[in-house]
Amino acid sequence: MNIDNLKKRIDVSTKRSPADVVIKNGKIIDVFNLEVIEGDVAIVDGYFAGIGEYEGYETIDAEGKFISPAFIDGHVHIESSMVTPAEFSKVLLAHGVTTVITDPHEIGNVSGTEGISFMLDQSEGLPLDVRVMLPSSVPATPFENAGAVLKAPDLKPFYSHPRVLGLAEVMDFPAVFKGDEDMLQKIVSAADQNGKIDGHAAGLDANDINVYRSSLITTDHECTTKEEALDRISRGMYVLIREGSVAKNLRALIKAVTPKNARRFLFCTDDKHLDDLVAEGSVDHNVRLAIQGGMDPLQAIQLATLNAAECYGLREKSAIAPGYQADFLLLDDLNSIAISHVFVGGKLVAKDGIFVGSSPQSSQPPAALTQSVNMTKIDSEKLSIPIMDIKPMHVIEIIPNQIFTKKKIVTATAKDGEFTPCITNDLLKMAVIERHNKTENIGLGVVTGLLIKNGAIASTVAHDSHNLVVAGTNDEDMQVAIEAIRQMQGGYVIVKNGAVLASVQLPISGLMSVRPFTEVNQQIIHLKEKLKEIGFNGDFDPFLTLSFLTLPVIPEIKLTDLGLFDFKTFQHISVQAE
Repeated sequence: MNIDNLKKRIDVSTKRSPADVVIKNGKIIDVFNLEVIEGDVAIVDGYFAGIGEYEGYETIDAEGKFISPAFIDGHVHIESSMVTPAEFSKVLLAHGVTTVITDPHEIGNVSGTEGISFMLDQSEGLPLDVRVMLPSSVPATPFENAGAVLKAPDLKPFYSHPRVLGLAEVMDFPAVFKGDEDMLQKIVSAADQNGKIDGHAAGLDANDINVYRSSLITTDHECTTKEEALDRISRGMYVLIREGSVAKNLRALIKAVTPKNARRFLFCTDDKHLDDLVAEGSVDHNVRLAIQGGMDPLQAIQLATLNAAECYGLREKSAIAPGYQADFLLLDDLNSIAISHVFVGGKLVAKDGIFVGSSPQSSQPPAALTQSVNMTKIDSEKLSIPIMDIKPMHVIEIIPNQIFTKKKIVTATAKDGEFTPCITNDLLKMAVIERHNKTENIGLGVVTGLLIKNGAIASTVAHDSHNLVVAGTNDEDMQVAIEAIRQMQGGYVIVKNGAVLASVQLPISGLMSVRPFTEVNQQIIHLKEKLKEIGFNGDFDPFLTLSFLTLPVIPEIKLTDLGLFDFKTFQHISVQAE
């Protein structure tokens, strides 16, 4: 701001000059006192200048609607939406989310600093305010192979970018605990820039949280229970209440929120697929669920606005008050959070759930990002799991709608010394294939709970290293699925009886489409409809579930390109149990 802008704002505030825009006949949500107040709202140069009685060059008649600050998603991976930042913004703005705190570690794991630069460039000039936290753990652990390795010196130049806020989720807790020099340098670099540092405290107890907080880490979005949330709050952390496509923790965590501690909670989606964003929304969905769970509507709105802004140091966001940015919503009703209008900087960007603003077109991604599936053709023989019949074996057990898994020991089903999938016992074969550097690494395992009766599914969305992951009832269909993914340079595929039933091509680092979100959404809907043809009838997303079975920093057992990984011992184990 310069002195002329300040003088203009003061002149409007004192009523010496008319406002650019005045909102009249609205019920103002005061997120500071958790009250509803009345009055005109004056806007100048995209900022609120006063509440009271004002006149302006333009008048917005709120017609008795509630005037709410716009929502903030405290932690999201844009890549999980499968569309570019420009297309992502159109979806979120229609749902009242005007600011996101994003971590591009998905594309960072595939394409390194070039991927991060791509996301920064593609999110420039959007009506959605995209703030970035730099990936802290690429790869997430040393027990897998990603497409890049990002050290502290690789991240440091990005701190000069005006939209970079700090260091994203520090998920390699052992590195913090042991005082790994590179990890500590990443933390110190962020702190030197007065940056925020996010945590990833999955499965950590209160003593471990002491270590996190001593390391300047201030947030966690991995809580799954009330007790975990209170442990983190008592040690000075912010808790991000997550409700994504697979990790749905809101109903459990809102039990921890009280009038005494509510200011330490905010909302996030983390990973949410495009079809879910379109159908149910982003953080607006979190707000609705919290209200349905008994939270006062004004309290829920405070979590989605002021709390998120203060957590990340966004001092000019998330309040209908003088000096704050004029990013606001008009709500028909508080209980249902029915959003009729969305404004950014005082300008209308969405109406009745439809984006009506202007947004720059996505530019063509660099060739290095669209040629990211670098692997040789895989023969079905390479998918063989040597195992002894009627002997115990380690199995990944899925917990529906959670990213946690259970380590299960079951009796092996084998033929000629090889594991044989068993539909009756819901035991499927799973493989993770390194797809970045042609190492030919293939991790093999057994999964239960995926509920597929025939065929195979495969994807290059496999958190966080994003190798190719496939699961199926037979080696032949798995091999066809792998080859289909290789040929289309990333995406999702369903195979049955040797034929591809449906696919979604994601050529940008194997994670995102170059197509408009409306077209991608229809492709995803078609993909899920075809799941019925391979016998799936579960109440969860098998593709999204499969994508988290490769994340070794989440309990209890996962599969990487180097094999089965036991979270408790933090080491690889064999399929055959002792």
